[in-house]
Parts: sequence; structure tokens; C-alpha cells
Amino acid sequence: MRSEKDMLDLIRRTALEDDNIRAAYIEGSRANPNVPRDIFQDYDIEYIVNDTKPYRENRKWIDRFGERLYMQYPDEGPYYEADVENCYGWLMQFADGNRLDLHVCTKEYALANLEVYEVLVDKDHIMPKMKEDSDAAYWVKKPSEEEFLCVCNEFWWCLNNIAKGLWREELPYVMDMMDMVVRPQLKRLLEWEIGSAHDFKISAGKSGKYMNRYLSESNYKRFLSTYAKADTKAVWEAVFQMCDLFQETAVKLARVLGFEYNHKETENSRRFLEDVRMLPKSATEVY
Repeated sequence: MRSEKDMLDLIRRTALEDDNIRAAYIEGSRANPNVPRDIFQDYDIEYIVNDTKPYRENRKWIDRFGERLYMQYPDEGPYYEADVENCYGWLMQFADGNRLDLHVCTKEYALANLEVYEVLVDKDHIMPKMKEDSDAAYWVKKPSEEEFLCVCNEFWWCLNNIAKGLWREELPYVMDMMDMVVRPQLKRLLEWEIGSAHDFKISAGKSGKYMNRYLSESNYKRFLSTYAKADTKAVWEAVFQMCDLFQETAVKLARVLGFEYNHKETENSRRFLEDVRMLPKSATEVY
């Protein structure tokens, strides 16, 4: 596996030898000192170029970066809108284990989208100095009371759909509702709890991947226990684990932030869940 020095030397050399490339910088986890280092970190590289067209048209241009296992042209798929005149990319997994997410962008596009980065090459002195709090874009944002109440309402309301889906034994629907609609509300609430404990100057990571650092060990285990296999009994158990964790966290967070909490909504939603769980398949009405 090529070392970080080997990779960055290759990336710099490519920029220096190509007159169309005016600057190069690395962004993402390798540019963020708050992210732990490991062997799976991507090299997220941006080349600022005069024109993206030569790179879009030359399919062999990327061969210089190494032997690829497989790759993706993210801007050429039918499901995404792309501005290839201003930004074009290649996602490459190399045979030696390294991964390079590479983009060529115009100056205007690149400078308008800077977050956390480290300059590698700057031929025209166009790269601004990175702000000390540049990773603030990733910090958990303090919610307003309206945002807090909306998340609570979305959580307790959408459990209704899980309940009827479980009664109907529509497990694909249930699993999507659990993981794509209800769980995001629980994760958002837990991230707010983490943020409130650190003056909202901290990141829980993409998809909450750093929550294990900041939640108590017991609450982190409780959160993981809400991921259920596609089995009716297991999902019901996970649903009530979700409810317990959400309710406890929401009540605590409301107290810390000085917000109101709708206890009646919680009570009614939980009672409905419990009633549907006990509802026989022969039932002709809910109540």
C-alpha cells in the first residue's frame, strides 16, 4: 500500500507538471485534524483547472494514479444532476488499498465550496488561508424550539406507520420506515444531546459515526439495539427501545435547552403502539 507521502507526492507532481492545473488541495478527513487517522481514509483531492473539458474527454488521463480495482464516474450517472463544465470527478479504488476521490473544478466553483482543506499546490496564490474554525460547518447545530418540537412530532407520528406495517406483516415497508424516517429523528435528537454537552462546538460525524465517543456507554448500546433484523418480534422490541431512548433524551434535552415537551403526544403514541401490538389479525376495527 502506497504511503500518504507517496500519494501526495504523486498528486502534487501531477499538478506541477500540468499547466492547465493552477492549484491543488486536499479536503475531507485527511485535512481535518479532529478526525482519527486510519488506513481507509480517502484522498479527497481537488484540482483547480482552467478548463475541465480535456480531462473529461481523455479517459486514460487517470491511469497515472495507479492500478484500479474499480471506479465510478459520479457525474455521468442518470440519477444525479451535474455541472461538468465547472466540476467533474472520478472515484477510484486502487489495487494497493488506497482510494482517491478526485475532482477537477474551475476556480470560481472551487473557491465557492471551500470548507476544511490543506493546500498542496498554488501556482497563482489564489487559495485563501483556512480559518481556524473551518470545521464549524460540521458541528451539531443548536436547534430552535420549533425544530425540536418538529423532530419530536415526526418521531411519534411516524411510529403509527410502523405499527400498521407490522400488523400487516409488510416488513420491507416497516424496515424502510424505521431506518429512513423514524431513526433519523432519534439520531438528530442524540446529536443535539451531544452538541448541548459541548456548547454546540463539536461534530458527531457523518451518519452519527462518532456518537460512541460522546454518548454514555449504556445509551450507545441502547441506540445500537434499535437496529433490528427483519423479524416482526425483533422489530417490535426495537421500536420500544427507540421509544424509551427518545423519550428520556427528549425530556432531558428540553429541560437543558428550556423547551416545552409534549408529554401527551408521547403517551398517546406509545399507547397506540401497545394497542396495535396486541391487536389480533382477525380484528375488524382498531378500537
